[in-house]
Amino acid sequence: MLQAINLRKSYNSLEVLKGIDLTIQRAEVVSIVGSSGAGKSTLLHILGTLDEPDSGEVLFDGQSVTSLGRTSLAKFRNRHIGFVFQFHNLLPEFTAIENVCLPAFLADRSEKEVRVRARELLGLLNLDHRVDHKPSEMSGGEQQRVSVARALINSPEIIFADEPSGNLDSRNAQELHELFFWLRKEFGQTFVIVTHNDTLAQMADRQIVMRDGHILEE
Repeated sequence: MLQAINLRKSYNSLEVLKGIDLTIQRAEVVSIVGSSGAGKSTLLHILGTLDEPDSGEVLFDGQSVTSLGRTSLAKFRNRHIGFVFQFHNLLPEFTAIENVCLPAFLADRSEKEVRVRARELLGLLNLDHRVDHKPSEMSGGEQQRVSVARALINSPEIIFADEPSGNLDSRNAQELHELFFWLRKEFGQTFVIVTHNDTLAQMADRQIVMRDGHILEE
């Protein structure tokens, strides 16, 4: 489903990615591991179209997304890709359901349809009782599950997660990890996850080890 071809990226004189080739299959859970500075997050951001490579190409179902213009790329990202980050990035002034709805509203979907789907997702993630609560009224684990619902609202083909359990205690981290695999089972969801959590990394179908801008092994 997703293919990276000879990706290179530098920031000033620092070469962060040094020719990355990678293929992600549909409904696969892939973890990317390695020490800090290995290039993991940079690779994730380029695969997720949040950043551009200096050279190389990213193909999604055979289509080059690196050649899309800014507007087309934003529409593509909103429709096909979901994101879960270490810091949930929920808007503090909005309720859980409002945060979940935002990506769908940006896609110009009908408000009635979106709110129904958002409630369904929050229910699936055991957050029925938090629908009208703001982030400050929820635990860290609940906030992260709201961010997962937000990532799912547009039914994306792939979700990129960058240290998704990095700010959670062990119990909430385990619940989040199990949630990813349940979503893959129920919806055929594809996940690419950057993590320092050994348990999560080893649960994945495939573990990609990076060092100094290279893929060291799979």
